[in-house]
Amino acid sequence: MYALLIADDPDETAILSLVLQRAGLAVTTASHLEQAIKSWSGRPADLILACLDKPAPMEQVHRIRAVTEMPLIILTEQVDERLHYDLHEAGADRVFSRPYSARLLIARIRSLLRRAGGIPVFSLPTLSIGGLTLDPSTRTVEVEGRPSCRLTHLEFRLLHLLMINRGQVLPTERIIELVWGYSEDVDPELVRGLVSRLRGKVEQDPRNPRYVLTVAGVGYRFGE
Repeated sequence: MYALLIADDPDETAILSLVLQRAGLAVTTASHLEQAIKSWSGRPADLILACLDKPAPMEQVHRIRAVTEMPLIILTEQVDERLHYDLHEAGADRVFSRPYSARLLIARIRSLLRRAGGIPVFSLPTLSIGGLTLDPSTRTVEVEGRPSCRLTHLEFRLLHLLMINRGQVLPTERIIELVWGYSEDVDPELVRGLVSRLRGKVEQDPRNPRYVLTVAGVGYRFGE
């Protein structure tokens, strides 16, 4: 397995390369985001660590997510809570601010890799319930004859989790543990954001959902 490191500072590139290697990854580096994107198809990485300080980290995260859904860690200067939240909503799996702990960063990298490899989607059967069909091999969902729609890793993990546990209410904390792969430092608002994006893909009327149902004060369940 290997990581793509996007950083324009030579000293930080050297330090983060060692961090990634300690986490068990070979490292390929790129000094600029556009350079990394152009070379992506030739050698996709298992994880991306991107130092995004300027000019607009949100736009840069969107650019990365337009190319891949691989685990993405963002390293940036101190950001306020709103931008931190928005970066997660845009697709970042973890956001670290300088100064950071190399030891904690290594642990988070390993956690993300475990989570990304936790579901061997190629071996999972297709699920079909109540007019909704989820195909793990292509990570696509089709609802009652409408064109199939591709899901992100997190959207797929959430929908698959709800479908295989149909009839059960899954608490928000349990969803965080099983979808994100860890339970600490995850704002429940991220779950609500993920649910909202998933409903936008599977529900005819997201404001009146049929499949991804909220159980107030508890969590979510799959509606048949």
